[in-house]
Amino acid sequence: MSIHKEVKKIKKVTTHQLQAMKDRKEKIAMLTAYDFSMTKILDAAGIDILLVGDSASNVMAGHETTLPITLDQMIYHASSVVRAVDRALVVVDLPFGSYQGNSLKALNSAIRIMKESGAHSVKLEGGKEVSDSIERILKAGVPVMGHLGLTPQSIYKFGTYTVRAKEEAEAARLKDDAKLLEDLGCFALVLEKIPAKLAKEVAESVRIPVIGIGAGPDVDGQVLVVHDMLGITYEFKPRFLRQYLNLYEEIKGAVSQYITDVKEQDFPNEKEQY
Repeated sequence: MSIHKEVKKIKKVTTHQLQAMKDRKEKIAMLTAYDFSMTKILDAAGIDILLVGDSASNVMAGHETTLPITLDQMIYHASSVVRAVDRALVVVDLPFGSYQGNSLKALNSAIRIMKESGAHSVKLEGGKEVSDSIERILKAGVPVMGHLGLTPQSIYKFGTYTVRAKEEAEAARLKDDAKLLEDLGCFALVLEKIPAKLAKEVAESVRIPVIGIGAGPDVDGQVLVVHDMLGITYEFKPRFLRQYLNLYEEIKGAVSQYITDVKEQDFPNEKEQY
């Protein structure tokens, strides 16, 4: 039986099935999603995980960073995604300010997301410094995905979006944090923009699935922002991004043709009226 046929049999992706995928060395495919219509397409295509990312702050709202998006806005996007999903596991980012430094606030934020959106799990950035929040959320029965490496909510601390953990000390801390997240009970981990060799070491050292973005091929799965992958955000082209379509030009061309047809009274024609 091929892996493709085996994947097709999964009616609903769960954290348990993601673990089984890692154990049998089947790669995990993950994309971001923020709205109902796009999610219907992604889910029908067979995507394993949909991340309602705080990247909605950038691609949906036009902010420079992920910091401005609120918990209420994340719940709105998550609710739209959940209503469209039949198969994929839905993970929702806890936004900046909703979990740092206060484990009770973190728990309340996670519970709101789960209750009000119907999502399946949450994701938060950081290691040891947010371990109290992770532990408290997990004790309440909410599945947690970790996120290490480049953590965009800490952009003003780092001052840059360049590759993280190139130095030995930071790499050692990242490996320790990955093991900590596993020990706490996280069901999976995202590694963003770190050296491929380090990402391979981490993926081999922990039992839980490791999803990479700009972290090389030797992890358990990959994630991209769907607007980047489809070429909607045409100006963003980092090294790690493979652009599968150029929807910016496709959509722009279609709209230009529509404008021409309207102005030249070609649309609607006789068949397009009552």
